[in-house]
Amino acid sequence: MDLPLSRVTAVLFLLSLGSVSLAESPRLEFAGAIALPDVKGGFDLMAVDVPGQRLFLAAEENGSLEILDLKGLAHLKSIGGMDEPKWVVYRPESHRLFVSNGDGKVRTFDSNTYAAGRIFEFREKANNLRFDPATGELFVGIGKKFGALAIINTRNDTVGNEIALANFPKQFDLDGDRIYVNVPTANHIAVVSRAQGKVIATWPVRAAKDNIPMGFDRAAHRLFVGCESGKLAVFDTTSGRELASLDIAAEPDGVHVDAKRHLIYVSCGAGFIDVIRQLDADHYERIDRLLTAKGAATSLFVPELDRLLLAVPAQGSAPAELRILRPRTAPAPR
Repeated sequence: MDLPLSRVTAVLFLLSLGSVSLAESPRLEFAGAIALPDVKGGFDLMAVDVPGQRLFLAAEENGSLEILDLKGLAHLKSIGGMDEPKWVVYRPESHRLFVSNGDGKVRTFDSNTYAAGRIFEFREKANNLRFDPATGELFVGIGKKFGALAIINTRNDTVGNEIALANFPKQFDLDGDRIYVNVPTANHIAVVSRAQGKVIATWPVRAAKDNIPMGFDRAAHRLFVGCESGKLAVFDTTSGRELASLDIAAEPDGVHVDAKRHLIYVSCGAGFIDVIRQLDADHYERIDRLLTAKGAATSLFVPELDRLLLAVPAQGSAPAELRILRPRTAPAPR
């Protein structure tokens, strides 16, 4: 008997879990997948168009931006010709996509027609991106042999002064006047004042080295920092204190706060998603570990859709794909 494609995908996913079945994963369950047979190599970050349920996924090693239909579980388009596409920002008000690249360029595209637009060029690799809708500023982490945050004013497409860092930045987040920046070679979080245009403090990451991904709970003033060897550090952004350190799987690349359930999802290149529960503002515990696939580190949690999206590189004869997971549990009472 022939199985529908969706059933086949689900069966393959369950087989990939090995000894960990979905019945043993009370926090996350499989909700679908989109095959990407023409995409080779690893992924970097992604952005989502919530009303249109489109996903924009940077296929870093493939040199392309992949556009996916999350509702119809379909691949819509591939935009090639890029150099290590890293991060993606989607701006609905201007109908633009911003894609940072390893060659130091931030390329723009029309989000409706996908036509190429303006290119902003920087000295070295353009990596992480963060957008402030209140000011229209796009912050760009740049550098390979040095480090800085560049600022693009997207309202008039001008580039402002760079904010110097101790070395190249990885993930960072905006918090009013402050920007918290992971600087892995310095093993610290740089605290940048936007008004002063400089670093005003550095917070050592004592849990481990190679602090790369970052998640932020603004309401609780808690910053979650993943370290390559398999640690998650928790910081109080009001004091800069490192409050806690938890063991997680190695090679974390996505740290996402599910505020409704008081959970944190951490996707790791070692082949796992760890689920962390917030006991209170200062105490956390790992409550679940879902086996995924080696190299499946790129993820995005979309609270509006209640979905965790995981990019999975090709594994042997199995093609690359986007896996869609949903939380099993209802939002936690508080």
